[in-house]
Amino acid sequence: MAEEGKRGLLLVISSPSGAGKTTLAQRIASELGLRFSVSYTTRRPRPGEVEGRDYCFVTDEMFDEMIAARRFAEWAVVHGNRYGTSIATVDQALTSGSDCLFDVDYQGGRAIRQRWPADSVLCFILPPSMSELERRLRRRATDAPEVIERRLAMACKELEHYGEYDYLVVNDDLARAYDQLRSIYIAAGCARTRREAVAQALLAEAASRRPPPGRK
Repeated sequence: MAEEGKRGLLLVISSPSGAGKTTLAQRIASELGLRFSVSYTTRRPRPGEVEGRDYCFVTDEMFDEMIAARRFAEWAVVHGNRYGTSIATVDQALTSGSDCLFDVDYQGGRAIRQRWPADSVLCFILPPSMSELERRLRRRATDAPEVIERRLAMACKELEHYGEYDYLVVNDDLARAYDQLRSIYIAAGCARTRREAVAQALLAEAASRRPPPGRK
């Protein structure tokens, strides 16, 4: 539940495919009540994915219309498919005081930071090694071998952008990585810039309780 008068926080999680960001994102959203930002995408649903929960699946024509109407805070092409974040959805979450979670690539993270710099916290999930990343991708058995090779090549490009993020979490152990991500989120919510209104209200209340000059 959002605190009264509190502005929402945007927690952005990015990583190369296979590093575990989706698993971590789903867990922190479920356990701490973050609102999951559901992206629009032109790709086909994977087995088990639900419309409106995992993604909003749209046609290329509809995606083009949303771009033309400037409805996206960011959109990008990832592995041949397009993904985008709705501006209206984010603004509504911020003004209602709801914390919002983003599972996006570095292009999306950069765009969110540029549009909402004071509200966004960016966290990059790192695999322990490239060989482990390859093992995870092959173990998943959801992509053809040539797709896995493209994902590994893209991972090298994505890793070059780690410097754009506030925090880095190495996912060598899922439980430990989750604890670190959870701690980052909680600490970000306690930042001085986000709690300053509370401190100022306390100062004003304290001032109102002081006796007028000359009175004891």
